Amino acid sequence: MIRPPLLRLVAWMLLLFAARAAAAEPAEQLQQLFDDAWQFQLREDPLFATFAGDHRYNDRLPDVSLAAQSRQHEGDRAFLARLLEIPRDQLAPAEQVNYDIFARLKRDQIAEYEFESYLMPITGRTGFHISFPELAREVPLVTVRDYENYIARLNAFGKYADQHIDLMRRGLDRGFVLPADVLRGYADPLLGNIVEDPHQSLLYEPLVDFPPHVGAADQERLRKAGAEAIAGVVVPAYKRFYQFMTDEYVPQARTQVGASALPNGRAFYRHRVKHYTTLPLEPQEVHDIGQAEVKRIRAEMDAIIKRVGFEGDFAKFVEHLRTDPKFYAATPEQLLKETSLVLKRMDGELPKLFKTLPRTPYGIREVPAYIASQTTTAYYQPPAGDGTRAGYYYVNTSNLKSRPLYEIEALSLHEAVPGHHLQIALQQELTGMPQFRRFAGFTAFVEGWGLYAERLGLESGFYEDPYRDFGRLSYEMWRACRLVVDTGMHYLGWTRQQAIDFMAENSALTLHNITTEVDRYIGWPGQALAYKIGELTIRQQRELAEKELGDKFDVREFHDVVLGSGGVPLDVLGANVKAWMDREKSAEKQAETAGSPR
Repeated sequence: MIRPPLLRLVAWMLLLFAARAAAAEPAEQLQQLFDDAWQFQLREDPLFATFAGDHRYNDRLPDVSLAAQSRQHEGDRAFLARLLEIPRDQLAPAEQVNYDIFARLKRDQIAEYEFESYLMPITGRTGFHISFPELAREVPLVTVRDYENYIARLNAFGKYADQHIDLMRRGLDRGFVLPADVLRGYADPLLGNIVEDPHQSLLYEPLVDFPPHVGAADQERLRKAGAEAIAGVVVPAYKRFYQFMTDEYVPQARTQVGASALPNGRAFYRHRVKHYTTLPLEPQEVHDIGQAEVKRIRAEMDAIIKRVGFEGDFAKFVEHLRTDPKFYAATPEQLLKETSLVLKRMDGELPKLFKTLPRTPYGIREVPAYIASQTTTAYYQPPAGDGTRAGYYYVNTSNLKSRPLYEIEALSLHEAVPGHHLQIALQQELTGMPQFRRFAGFTAFVEGWGLYAERLGLESGFYEDPYRDFGRLSYEMWRACRLVVDTGMHYLGWTRQQAIDFMAENSALTLHNITTEVDRYIGWPGQALAYKIGELTIRQQRELAEKELGDKFDVREFHDVVLGSGGVPLDVLGANVKAWMDREKSAEKQAETAGSPR
């Protein structure tokens, strides 16, 4: 529980915020509320503040203690209460959208706290212990002060790790613990950061070479301070966390894979379904949608097998794809070159599909070795909010026999362009909306767009090779299978092996990737549902617009509407598309009236 003095301080701050806004007009009250909530978020999460381009807290790590969880919850409740005091019907339409999105975000955060999900702050593949070694790539390192801030964060890591241990111990007491199945490789990323020589730590790498304007004396001082922080704080903290995981947490990991096994687990999972899809869907509905999509996609995949003249059934064709060396890169360099070529080709096609393109560039990096065996084939890191760092597409070059070349086109279009980079960089560059909207991430919208972007390759000269088109369909099948296996495991009583078998029977993913993915779904209930539900919704909106507007439909305009408001819940997306269609039809009628004889 939060200590009384802290509760009084939070209450006093929130009353001060409210009093300052009480006499203002509704629109002014709303803007003041957004500003106050934004500043509260930046103070509570210094890492997010750095990412968003606010550097006032660059020397700090977040407070994730039990007291901080309670403080943040009280803040969310107070901000929502203030919002509900503002008369929504007196706001302009754009402000009403901001009002609704803010309310949704706060209600979801409040629900997450009440379900006590913060007591499981890591998954099998994500967490503070996995992200912290990447710190140097996510903070500014230009001035001497930047390096001092970096080292201050190294020195703060001990407390940060201990707070996570406290959360997880409380989780053990309350029955909120990860399943054993997702913790098999827990030791690898921890042991990789427990080094005898601090100079061998990943966290020391930025202290090897400095910008030329950093003087020799400062360089020596900073290297010494950094090595001392790594040896005296970071490594001991990793040792404590490793010991905690080995002695306490892993031995008490739960045997059931589904979220239904958690306290109030079935209600928690129903909340997660609505949270991640942003739609009023029930688990069984999602499961049924998934089964229907699996059936549809499977028919398209069977057609390609017939087209290439393969003699054998689906299972034999998939085995052929998994074992024939011609489908795999021989070296990491080959995989990266193939990926780069695909994206450079797509860069040239973007103006045909989009009116508005982001100014921020993107790059390609290899997934760090310390996490490569536990993470997926690729992922995307957004650019810094202040434009000082590009976006990056991370490609996993480990275990090359599980990274087929025929998947490169779909994967790269999803993660980079026209997928996540184009979408998120554009969102961060938006003007004329509250700060929280520039960084709000609704998974159904973000990942739905990524999957929709894969399909845009069909309109841009990609997937001409039938095997690569099969790879695209296999990726779509992968997301359809998620609807089935996530709801199956977390709500309908499926075992881990049932989920693996279902995906192996219906997709061309390698068994290594299937196992990694299933374990991800186990540790992150509901998140995997967002992709296919989001993509289906975006496609449905496009089909509706094409039907309503006929030959007046312009895909570049449609994409401007979809991406022009940043990340939004799917119901807001539908409202945005409808408003655009109404404007287009109204303009057409006005043009017809103006051109008719009097």
